[in-house]
This record gives sequence, structure tokens and C-alpha cells, in this order.
Amino acid sequence: MTVKLCRDHNWVPNTPVVEITGSKSESNRLLILQSIYPEIRINNLSNSDDTRILQSALSEENKEEIDINHAGTAMRFLTALLASQPGKKVVLTGSERMKERPIAILVDALRELGANIFYIEKEGYPPLSIKGAGLRSGIIKIAAGTSSQYISALMLIAPSLPQGLELQLQGEVTSLPYIQMTAALLRQIGCRVVFSENRIIIPHLSSSESIELTVESDWSSASYYYSLVALSEDLSVKLKSYREESLQGDSALITIYEKLGVRTSFHPSDQSMILSKTGVIPSDKIELDLNKTPDIAQTIAVTCFGLGLECELRGLHTLKIKETDRLQALKTELEKLGASIRITDDSLHLLASEKINSEVNVKTYHDHRMAMAFAPLALKTTLFVEDSGVVSKSYPGFWDDLSLVGIRSDFEI
Repeated sequence: MTVKLCRDHNWVPNTPVVEITGSKSESNRLLILQSIYPEIRINNLSNSDDTRILQSALSEENKEEIDINHAGTAMRFLTALLASQPGKKVVLTGSERMKERPIAILVDALRELGANIFYIEKEGYPPLSIKGAGLRSGIIKIAAGTSSQYISALMLIAPSLPQGLELQLQGEVTSLPYIQMTAALLRQIGCRVVFSENRIIIPHLSSSESIELTVESDWSSASYYYSLVALSEDLSVKLKSYREESLQGDSALITIYEKLGVRTSFHPSDQSMILSKTGVIPSDKIELDLNKTPDIAQTIAVTCFGLGLECELRGLHTLKIKETDRLQALKTELEKLGASIRITDDSLHLLASEKINSEVNVKTYHDHRMAMAFAPLALKTTLFVEDSGVVSKSYPGFWDDLSLVGIRSDFEI
């Protein structure tokens, strides 16, 4: 279904309150830990498709095949978890795009620990045939420059191994905040994690304390409201359940969007933050290294285009193995809107432009972030977003919440 987006001229300016559910990244890590340590209780779980798929997979004890569709974290985390469960026999599969996303680095590491994992179709890619085994402890050297989810997957099962696990990360670490998030959550359940330079040591943990953890709202989803405020004339938005000291790397939005004219004010009394417009943006261009926060690259690129601002974004090499090749998708769709843009294997260079084309159809390529990153441009022009339902992967209520900030959504079959 396609959605037509435009400014709602009947909207009365105010400071709307938007409640975004828990972080998908935190939720999925905690669900894996809860499956190992049932003493853990979780509040404010994400309502995203990815989290629901993972919950469903974890509840299906004797299923012979698990289909995780597009859920990348579920594929990586379940591969490690299922391989570490003696007696488990299952085929782990997903969408056609998932079958194009590499997983050999994780599988190789698990095989070093004694895992029985076999490729059913293409070598190095899902689907996988997994025969669970009692994995041994050891020292694993793993390339750190691809997906951080490989590393997090190993970290999450590490406390269940007889003597824990040591990971030695080879090369520059990608998406470091996500690894730090995993380490922090492990510490919260009582595991004494040591993370120094490129070395992670996780000891055995026989049982967790009986603990109740509340998931912070999702910062990646907050990025779209930063973009809306930046592109608006005078919009301010209140977002609930956010902490100034966050585990989520995408909280870097605070400093990034300060450069794009958005101020963040925290209100600890009700765990909220208010985004407001400062009106101050660079006069020439913005340069950012997003190696640690690649999931917000699409939002930033679209914001800069809407502001008529030149930008150069680097550290984007993992975007090519996401739900789609996000770099190529950004280039194709922004050019439809009138952008002049160059991409390499790990960077994007957008030139300043004054005109934004109207009535453009934006393709999503089955990627939730493509749909949501482009939506704020409705404050500047009328556009159509194809496959609008794709947002359910991480933010099912997105289109409804847009009405709170002055954007009208009309759905067309």
C-alpha cells in the first residue's frame, strides 16, 4: 500500500507528546538473555515486527523450522543461541533478502566452539541447519569491521559457556555502541564483563539475580522527529521514556542535530525530552563519521537534502548489507527528488540544492528506515511512499504518530 504524505494545513501548532515503545536493540538482547536466565523480567518491550518475531521463535520449543523473515538481529542472535542448546534441531531461514545477507563470520566462530551448523543453500548465507550442542569455552578472534551483531550474538551466549568466552576483535570496530550496549546489559544481569581496547572477556554466569529491567524508548525511531523539527518552521516535540545517559549509540543524535538546528532538553521528572528548533545551521556543509551509528545515516542525509545543505557522511560500509543496499537506495530515491549525490562503498556526498521535486514516488526496497527517513520531507513537498506497511519492522505506529506533528497520511491501495 502506498501512502501520500503532505503538510496538514489544519494542524494547530503545539508541542505534541509522542510515546515510542522500547528500543528494538535492547529488547532483542534482553529476550535472548531471558531465554538463558528466566529470572529476568522485562518491561516496555519493543512492539516492532523484529521483536515479535524473536519472541515467537523463542516460544516455539519443538518447531523444526523457524522463519525470521527480514529480522537481521533475530537471525544472528538465534544462530548463536540455538547452536548452544544441546538436542536442538532446527532450520533457521528468512526472506529472500535475508538469504543474501552474509553470516559466515558468525558461523565460523561458533564452529570453533564446537557448533554443528550447516549451510542448506549458498555457502556463507542463510538458511542454516543447526544441531545444538554443548559449546566449549575458548578465545575467538573475529573480524570487527562488518556487522556488530556477530559479536553481540557471541557475547549474549558467552555467560552460559562452561568458562565463559574471550573475544579478540580484529581491525576497526563497526557500530561500537551496539557492542557496548550488549556489555552493559550483561553487567546489569550480574555478569562481570571486561571490555578493554579490542578484547572482551565474559566469565561464566550460572544464574542471574531476579531482576526487573525497563527498556528505554528507541533512539533510532526518535531520529525521524529530529529530522521533522529540523525541517520545520517552529515545531517542537516531546518524546517520552528517554534518558540523557543512554545505552543506545543513536543518542548521538543530540550532538549531531544540534549542528542541524535542533536543541534537546531533558526532563528527568517524567523521563521525557523536548526537541525544539534553534534555527542555527551551518552555512557551508556538514561532515560526519557515522561508523558508530550507521542506522541514522538515511535520516541525516534526507534532513540535509531538505535543508539545502551539503553533507559528507563516512563510515557507511555496513549499509550495503542491511535490509537493502541503503547507499544505492538513498542515491536513487534522493535523485528522484532533485538531489545531486555521489556514493562510494562507505561514504555519501550530497551537494546543496535549492529545489525539491514534488509528487515523487519513493521506493522503500522492503526497508523500514527508507520509508521513515523520507517521510519528514512532507513538510517541504508532497510525496508518495510505497510499501508503507514496511514500518512495522521497527515502528508500527509511525504513520499514526505523524498526524501529531502536522503531517497528513492518505493511504492508497
